[in-house]
Amino acid sequence: MVAVLKHKGLRPDFVWPRWARGFHPLALPHVRIFGKMKGLAPTRQTGFFRPMAQLDVKSAPGMRYRAFLAVYAGLMALGEHLVWLYFRRRAAKDPRYGLHLEERRGKGAPFAADLWVHAVSLGEMTSAEPLVRKALDDGARVVTTHATPAGRVRCEAAFADEIAAGQLALRYAPIDRMSYWKLFFDQYRPKAGLVMEMEFWPIMIEAANSAGVPLVLANSQLPARSLDRAFRQARWLGHPAERAAAVFAKSAMMAERFRGIGVAKVEVMGETRFDMELPPKQLAAGRALRQAIGRPVVCLASVVAGEEAIYSGMLAELLQDDAPPFVIWVPRAPEMFDAMAEHLKAEGLRVLRRQEVLDEDLILRGDLRGRDVLLGDSLGEMAFYIAAADAVLVGGGFTPKGTHNVIEPLAQGKPVITGPDTRTIEFPAIEASAVGVLTICQTQSRLAPAVRAAVKGGSEAATAFHARHAGASDRIYAAVRPMLKAEG
Repeated sequence: MVAVLKHKGLRPDFVWPRWARGFHPLALPHVRIFGKMKGLAPTRQTGFFRPMAQLDVKSAPGMRYRAFLAVYAGLMALGEHLVWLYFRRRAAKDPRYGLHLEERRGKGAPFAADLWVHAVSLGEMTSAEPLVRKALDDGARVVTTHATPAGRVRCEAAFADEIAAGQLALRYAPIDRMSYWKLFFDQYRPKAGLVMEMEFWPIMIEAANSAGVPLVLANSQLPARSLDRAFRQARWLGHPAERAAAVFAKSAMMAERFRGIGVAKVEVMGETRFDMELPPKQLAAGRALRQAIGRPVVCLASVVAGEEAIYSGMLAELLQDDAPPFVIWVPRAPEMFDAMAEHLKAEGLRVLRRQEVLDEDLILRGDLRGRDVLLGDSLGEMAFYIAAADAVLVGGGFTPKGTHNVIEPLAQGKPVITGPDTRTIEFPAIEASAVGVLTICQTQSRLAPAVRAAVKGGSEAATAFHARHAGASDRIYAAVRPMLKAEG
């Protein structure tokens, strides 16, 4: 193996024992993370990083991190059959999980990409859209990767024309094994990569380094609930974020956290969701629906499993009011549509589903009189549901997984309410609650009073808050663009 490493131009300062060489993909000869790549010195400068055009991929990691990678890779090799079992079980409920499985091994039709954007699911793809749009408008060729059908469907809907024209390709992300990621980079050969939000996949990052692709963690955050674990890993083994070319943090607080775990190249760029373009057709249709309803409207956006009883209890209380609101209930995922509809009916609520009363153009074709709830059983129409509301309650806050996106309702000037667990959205939850545009209810009993207060009117403060935080997409793309325009 030493001879092979020398042939590859590497200094073999670390060699795996014989028993480990066939056990995990990181021991394969083509992987360069076990020796220092010639011409690439570690870049451990402090403060803000250099412009992207001057960024290098990372050289070999330290001994402890190599040991971590070996253990991680071995566990992934041993547990891969569980991943395929997971996909089969998910496919039983959502057949889309059974499609394009070859892409999860790094295969797929070749596509010469300038920029690779990894957006694991619906939320991450939503945040990536302004960046992808800027790259496409600039003439770049883009490949996106996703882990869930929801993320892929969102991309297909947002960039249908570019996909048809061959300017954008979308794939499922490979399972985090080196052989699969090597195939991916051989197929698509991007000049730079952007990984959205909190995807710290160790082998993905090392594979990008091995392929010579500067990988940037964008819209990045380290939530408070994972800080202790991140600090322990950084201290004893090293953290995967240190191995990225740079980290673009959502806020100054997040940037300091990344610096605290040893990331040298960190810059505050902001949150790209503030740059989302709201679809005019959906906004107009939502306002028309609000007018047709003729009474206060509350949108429950991204309701997750486990919150049904909490929110239906709140509705039972609100429906006793002299002027009860009409409710638009939007489940987080399509596999929840039927179950939540049945739950609401079992609670005695009079429910209609979006597909029953609205046509493809979002025009009301049915009668909502005598109904309590419209179930939003569709994807990609959240802007429409929010536009029809006077106030928005965002789901997830009463579960351990935390609150979902509050930026979209703020963009429409809607007062926002959520539950107590906002660790997933520390930014902008801390800032938004401080200026009064987000109400965080610590208990279920406070929900109904908060909703009553919110439906009294829109919030100019919410619109102003949104405007103050726009521009992250411009900053991020300006940093990445020199890499995309480089020759070769």
